[in-house]
Amino acid sequence: MPWRRRSRLAERLDLEVPVIQAPMAGAQDAELAIAVSAAGGLGSLPCAMLGADAVRAEARRIRAATNRAFALNFFCHEEPAADAGREAAWREALTPYYREFGLDDDVPAAPVRRPFGEEQSALVEELAPPVVSFHFGLPPAGLLARVKASGAVVISSATTVAEARWLAARGVDFIIAQGLEAGGHRGMFLAADAAAQVATMALVPLVSDAIDLPVIAAGGIADGRGMAAALCLGADAVQIGTAFLHAPEARISDAHRQALRAAPAEARVLTNVFTGRPARGIRNRLVDEQGPLSPLAPQFPLAANRVGPLRVAAEQAGSADFSPLWSGQAGAIGIELPAGELLRRIAAQAEALLARPR
Repeated sequence: MPWRRRSRLAERLDLEVPVIQAPMAGAQDAELAIAVSAAGGLGSLPCAMLGADAVRAEARRIRAATNRAFALNFFCHEEPAADAGREAAWREALTPYYREFGLDDDVPAAPVRRPFGEEQSALVEELAPPVVSFHFGLPPAGLLARVKASGAVVISSATTVAEARWLAARGVDFIIAQGLEAGGHRGMFLAADAAAQVATMALVPLVSDAIDLPVIAAGGIADGRGMAAALCLGADAVQIGTAFLHAPEARISDAHRQALRAAPAEARVLTNVFTGRPARGIRNRLVDEQGPLSPLAPQFPLAANRVGPLRVAAEQAGSADFSPLWSGQAGAIGIELPAGELLRRIAAQAEALLARPR
């Protein structure tokens, strides 16, 4: 395949096309990963919101459906420090909404987002996935060594050149250059100011020039044009997320699908009001009234504890006013196709563009 000559990622993992499906916690399960891997890309399973038994079950589903490579993805955030004052302020800010929906103030916590630790490391050793990817940095050195000893290819996200150098110094195999356009959570872990982030088409060549590792471009890539541009700028492969949310294999609400189609690029903003950490999504009532970036939102992922019940109540009433409608800036470019067909369409379009005489 022509792609094999262009991509070290495709060669190492025996991919037909150098495309990673971005892991999207809460928006997918194994079905999307299966569809992408079976079509020749690298499907990813987000594990940060899954317990060990659920990860085992989803990994079994993937392996039963395809013999192609796939990735398990984990978060590496620090456990939040207790801050009673900030949590009380957040509670007060959201109290009017609780009254609006008639919710009890004493509500159950949102699903836990687990940082990579001993349990997850043992799980990787047990399951031996072809790829392990990380968001928000890397686990401690001892745990990372165990992941590498399992035989997994290790990938992690960088939002700055400094983060890319930090990852390279710690032995990752491939680095994702996540530009400002990307949907969902910023992978930032050394940087603190989301407003200082740079766009994908600037970040990719900067990172490519700074490190001697293959770079995967992420953010604002939703079709073959974006893929071809990223490869021309030095990327070895691309990671695509929001475009796959249009696929029937994605597990998102009808309201989220409608918003992906209808919302303009300028409505896709960075906000921390859903989880406490900057993430790009489509504006809705909560974002407009409490953010986009609220100083009151508790540290990630604690902000979700108070927002979760509002989301459930609003969605039951047919509203997405309190739902995280994650989307990258190029989300409206996406088309509604099965994930495998979409992957092949994007790859074919990119290959045709790259084959044009210069």
